[in-house]
Amino acid sequence: MVFSWLHFAIILFLLGGLLFAGGPLILSYLVAPRARGGDMGMPYECGMRPYGGAWTSFGINYYVYAMLFLAFDVDVLYLFPVATAYRFTEGWLPFLEMVIFLTVLALAIIYFWAKGVFTWPRKIS
Repeated sequence: MVFSWLHFAIILFLLGGLLFAGGPLILSYLVAPRARGGDMGMPYECGMRPYGGAWTSFGINYYVYAMLFLAFDVDVLYLFPVATAYRFTEGWLPFLEMVIFLTVLALAIIYFWAKGVFTWPRKIS
């Protein structure tokens, strides 16, 4: 195998990429202050000291809402490129596909609503 300028450029760009990615990590390790103890080891909850066990302060409802938001957000993001390409289509098939997609999305919201996912539970003391 003959070593050419193309190989040299590939190796140079690979090293540059690794330095670009790893340089800030190494630099922050070398330059960052070494403060330990106090509030540095505590979990961050909106600037206030956590109340109770730090890992059990948030209920599972926050995560359920986050997952539902992500699921429906991705579905809605699908609609933007489809809406821009819709004017270039012909016939009723693309319209029917979008109606089916929106119907399934609406049925999922109705199902979650019927299951009580969107109701916030009251804290029992």
